[in-house]
Amino acid sequence: MPSPRSIQRTYLTLMLGNTLAASFIWGINTIFLLDAGLSNAEAFAANAFFTAGMVIFEVPTGIVADTLGRRTSYLLGTVTLTLSTALYVLLWQLEAPFWEWALVSMLLGLGFTFFSGAVEAWLVDALNATGFDGDLESVFGRGQIVSGIAMLTGSVAGGLIAQATSLGVPFVARAVVLAVMFVVAYRLMHDVGFAPDRRQRPLAEMRRISSNSIEYGWRVPAVKWLMLSSLFSGGVGFYAFYALQPYLLELYGDPTAYSIAGLVAAIVAGAQILGGIAAPRIRRVFERRTSALIGMSTVGVAALALIGVIEAFAAVIALIVVWALVFAAEMPIRQAYINCMIPSKQRATILSFDSLMSSTGGVWAQPVLGRAADAWGYAPSYLLSAGIAALAIPFIWRSRRERDPADTMVGTPAAEAERGPEPEPAVT
Repeated sequence: MPSPRSIQRTYLTLMLGNTLAASFIWGINTIFLLDAGLSNAEAFAANAFFTAGMVIFEVPTGIVADTLGRRTSYLLGTVTLTLSTALYVLLWQLEAPFWEWALVSMLLGLGFTFFSGAVEAWLVDALNATGFDGDLESVFGRGQIVSGIAMLTGSVAGGLIAQATSLGVPFVARAVVLAVMFVVAYRLMHDVGFAPDRRQRPLAEMRRISSNSIEYGWRVPAVKWLMLSSLFSGGVGFYAFYALQPYLLELYGDPTAYSIAGLVAAIVAGAQILGGIAAPRIRRVFERRTSALIGMSTVGVAALALIGVIEAFAAVIALIVVWALVFAAEMPIRQAYINCMIPSKQRATILSFDSLMSSTGGVWAQPVLGRAADAWGYAPSYLLSAGIAALAIPFIWRSRRERDPADTMVGTPAAEAERGPEPEPAVT
């Protein structure tokens, strides 16, 4: 049996590789699509097809992780993403029509769904099985820090590589890193604390887990309301990040300064590092996790609105920092909250369903906001983004009103049961 420390090391290694591979293109993805001949609306529609792929495949791939194992799901994800990334480069070289971009974008979405839910479920189950008694926020926070370092490295490198060579080379680098991660995961990642039952008939087992996941996920009010908030915050998050690339170039005045576009990803990466450090400390200030989530969501909405009002390069950079910091600090707290509300057997599927809700938000929000940018400009589209993001806050408040024990829990459910009640902090 591995130790909790070795489980965390493997988790951090996976987070490092995943994020490094993905971040090579985060700073130049929108510019890459526009360079291939797509309009703003088409570029964000292609991103919407990516998120549509995630919507379609989130639950099926979550069931794969719950039946065949988290490790198998991860390995399938690396293979799918490597092949679909190579196809993206081919489409760019051919200046392919939009419908081909839409199909390959959905295939990319499939690849990411093999990751979403599987890695997080693997981590929490393994920590429970190995007697971990610390705070989940600290573990997820360290993952966020490692992801931020990888994102900072990859996004800056991707922008510089694109400027020195071409927009396609960062995508090639991404495919190479994904291939390496297949080997790393094959050697280090083993299902601990969870035993996939391969004796069951796959379709029957998938129906059973899917039914139980609805019972223990969607029909648990606190979980349901939290998931519904992602319909608004998730879609805006996708757009806000990717639209900043061309918007900053517009404010900077040089449409070929790809390293400036990479600055967006670098800022978000730095924010992830600081947010990961801050999350456990912020959690200790509040009695309830939902109090922290509501407060940080409100600050994020205000930052988006100001990005739409103040059309100045330096001011927008500063506001990006604020938005990214609160977004990054919010994620570990949200992850700990939802993981403490769901059972192990359905964990990957429910987490995938949660990711599906966020992706669904991206499906409708990105084309709407992309069209708004075409019609009125980027600044008004950020004001609209703030309005949509604000709609998530009442749903988090509804989750809070359910008073689920996970809202005040410290550590994993198993550790909480052993520890007993904690003294209440002062702030609610």
